[in-house]
Amino acid sequence: MENTNESNSSCSITSKKPCSCTSEETVSTKDLKSHWDKAYTNSPEEKLGWFETDLSPMFQLIEKTGLTKEATIINIGAGSTVLIDELLKKGYNHLIASDISEVALKNLESRVGNKNVEFIVDDLLNSKKLSKINPVDLWIDRAVLHFFTEEKDQDTYFNLLKSKISSKGFVILAEFNLQGAKKCSGLDVYRYDAKMLQGKLGGNFKLVKTFNYTYIMPSGDEREYVYSLFQKTT
Repeated sequence: MENTNESNSSCSITSKKPCSCTSEETVSTKDLKSHWDKAYTNSPEEKLGWFETDLSPMFQLIEKTGLTKEATIINIGAGSTVLIDELLKKGYNHLIASDISEVALKNLESRVGNKNVEFIVDDLLNSKKLSKINPVDLWIDRAVLHFFTEEKDQDTYFNLLKSKISSKGFVILAEFNLQGAKKCSGLDVYRYDAKMLQGKLGGNFKLVKTFNYTYIMPSGDEREYVYSLFQKTT
């Protein structure tokens, strides 16, 4: 197991910076689809609080998997991320982009096309489509899991994840760390470290690498993440 720490805390209990990705407004969790559709409709994607152009921390972990370009990779909560663009440029040819927001995925598809990419609109907590896909070689989640603050929802998420990882497959989870923001886009978040993520995944997964990372928002504010790569042991 490799473990590095690169974090500088900037949004904590004592921080004077607002701990919200885009807004201090409280958002009901009852209609997340409408919430995210609205976010992607009302703002240019490059202005959204989670938009990133520096993908080096993610590719550091993707490259460590050693997966071939034919591996099946799913990006959970893809939104309109440029990660899909970069994976295609690097030659990966079996990608799945999934999100609860149809607006976000339409924006993404209009940019990258549908060659070598399958787009799936689905709700991770009430899956109608993802529950039926074949196992994947790599599950990527940047900033989705931490929105599930209730244990029952976390259990639903991890049960789906664990059922969809192929033998010896990989999981990358990039979530707000324990020094990170308490809200994002008006929603409460649940913060993690690698040990907590390991506990949720259970004994059939081993931690390969983890590090803390300071993400710089389009606004210039900082957000603290923990990036972790796990591999299924069977």
